[in-house]
Amino acid sequence: MDSIDPAAMDFAQLRNDFTRFMMSYKFGIDELMTKITILKEEFTHIHRYSPIEHVSSRLKTPESIVTKAGRKNCPLTLDDIRTNIVDIAGIRITCSFISDTYRIADMLSSQSDVKVLEVKDYIANPKPNGYKSLHVIVEIPVFMSDRVQPVPVELQIRTIAMDFWASLEHKIFYKYDGTIPAPLLTELTEAATKANELDVTMERLHDEVAEFKSDQGDDAIHLDSMPPLALPRELLMTIMNGSREA
Repeated sequence: MDSIDPAAMDFAQLRNDFTRFMMSYKFGIDELMTKITILKEEFTHIHRYSPIEHVSSRLKTPESIVTKAGRKNCPLTLDDIRTNIVDIAGIRITCSFISDTYRIADMLSSQSDVKVLEVKDYIANPKPNGYKSLHVIVEIPVFMSDRVQPVPVELQIRTIAMDFWASLEHKIFYKYDGTIPAPLLTELTEAATKANELDVTMERLHDEVAEFKSDQGDDAIHLDSMPPLALPRELLMTIMNGSREA
């Protein structure tokens, strides 16, 4: 009978542990994405308006995790990485208006199985270069076959204008290897100010339209503009007439 190489056994165990480690973060993203999808669809079909425009997610690569651990002087053990690096899993939610960013953050953080670990409000307190976004690190339980693993996930919630600016800044940052020329940095900061002015203007217009609709009594059911999951017109009319007769 061939002997089993202890080194091979150790490597196989390490590979399994790391696979489980990465999968837990992937499952954490899946759990939160389900919650976000539920909110988005509920708003779309019930309120006929969704504060969520777009959602994306990302999972750091093993190489990126090791690099960040090195920058933070974090020992390369799974327990130390789990404790010290809380943005391995990330979800970005893009909203139409500034108020929507806080609204979505409140809705998610108030759910009973979501624990808020940290909040960084770069909307109220932008970074010096003009970066704006609401960062919320939450912890969510992931139910695996033999354990319940608490998993941190970083939520970045921002408006469309903030997201456009951040995407451009990110590309420029890497093009210049992190050292952006001063004139370009000044222009970026000015662009961030203009993006904020656009956000404020669009939110004001949105509020004025909402107030106008409220004054016009726009609470009635518009049968010709019902959302996709609504009841058929004929059936809805039957239910409404039955309710009146009762």
